[in-house]
Amino acid sequence: MTARLWLALAGLLAIAGLAWLGAPFQARVSSGSRAATERPALPLLTSLPLVFGESFSIDSGGSPALARLEQRYRVAPIGVADAASLKGQKLLLMAHPRAQPAEALVDLDKWVRDGGHLLLLADPRLEWPSERPLGDVLRPTPMFADTGLLDHWGLRLSSSGLARTGACEVSEKGLIARCHIGRGQATVIADADFLNVEAPDAPGLDRLMVELAWLETR
Repeated sequence: MTARLWLALAGLLAIAGLAWLGAPFQARVSSGSRAATERPALPLLTSLPLVFGESFSIDSGGSPALARLEQRYRVAPIGVADAASLKGQKLLLMAHPRAQPAEALVDLDKWVRDGGHLLLLADPRLEWPSERPLGDVLRPTPMFADTGLLDHWGLRLSSSGLARTGACEVSEKGLIARCHIGRGQATVIADADFLNVEAPDAPGLDRLMVELAWLETR
C-alpha cells in the first residue's frame, strides 16, 4: 500500500494528538524508549529486509524500523509462527510475513486465543522496492498470503483494505482492524510499506510503536 496514504494518516493523528484513541487509552500507553534491562522480548516474523539488507552482507545492518523497535524491545527474528517459537511469548510482530504452514497457523491461532497479543501487517499491494527478480524466494512477497487465518478471525482483506465479516472492529477506512480472539488480541494493519523509512524517528513509525504499546496493555 502506498506509503503516502499511511503518512497522511500518521500526520492527521499527530495533529489530533492521537485523540482517536480516547483519553483513557492515552493515559495508559507510553511508546517511548526503554532502558535495555526493561525491554521485553518481541519475536519478529517478516519477509521484509528489516533485520538484514537484501545482500545479507556483514555491512548491511538493520533497517531504521528495526532500530526504532530496538529502542523499546529485544527483537528476536523467527522463521515460523509455530508453538516452539511462540512458547512463553506475550507479544508478536508479523510484518508482512510469508505464507505459514497449516500447522503453524493452528499454533498461532491457539497462542492468540490463550492470551497472546499480535500485531500483523498484512499489505494487499506491497510497493517495497527490491533488486531481487520476481519469483526470488528472498524478495518480499507482493501481497499478504492469507491462507484462511483472517477469515477465521472475522476479516476479509482486499486491495481496498480490510472489511469485517465477524466481530472485529475496523476503522480508518479499512486500514486497521482490532480483534478480540479468545483471551488474546490481534491488530491487523493493511499496510507494510510505511516501515520503509530512512530514519528511526520517521513519523510513520510512531503508529507502529503506539499500537505495540497498546497491545502490551491488553
